[in-house]
Amino acid sequence: MARPRIPEDPMYHLLREGKVAEFNQRRQNGDQCDLRGCDFSRVDLREMYADGLDLGDCYFRMTDLRGLDLRNARLEGTSFAGAHISGTYFPIELRADELLMSIEHGTRVRYCHSEP
Repeated sequence: MARPRIPEDPMYHLLREGKVAEFNQRRQNGDQCDLRGCDFSRVDLREMYADGLDLGDCYFRMTDLRGLDLRNARLEGTSFAGAHISGTYFPIELRADELLMSIEHGTRVRYCHSEP
């Protein structure tokens, strides 16, 4: 199993530093980011614009994801151990029991992502 990575990507560091609004603005301006497999443990990501992001294999241990819309984000292999998810939209393909196992036991979610 791969360890979560902490890349040098400036977009990733904006999120780690709590600069979600700046991250969103830069995405809107066309900045690209590679967040696959990243460590987001204990980060507050509320208000992050996640549409179309590949968040596969990421670690969201104790991360605040409340109110996010993750319906069009890729989440295969992601772990949500202890994450705060109140009001969060997840892809319809991700079954509730799969998500619950991930939140309670840290398992990685498995599902088949459909293309929009």
